[in-house]
Amino acid sequence: MASGAAEKGKALADGAESAAESAARRAREWSTWAMKKAKVVAHYGFIPVVILIGMNSEPKPRLAQLLSPI
Repeated sequence: MASGAAEKGKALADGAESAAESAARRAREWSTWAMKKAKVVAHYGFIPVVILIGMNSEPKPRLAQLLSPI
């Protein structure tokens, strides 16, 4: 955290960033944020999606069959 604050202070002291540097930094921050959110969605959404797909298939399995690993 302290290094991030030092970098921001250094950037302001050295002058304004170029538009390309600013865009690259924002793209990097956005992609990191998006990947963290995607990881959470995949983690908590996988089992409900498997159950949903299983319950809409033919023949209709029981819920216990969907949750059972065997």
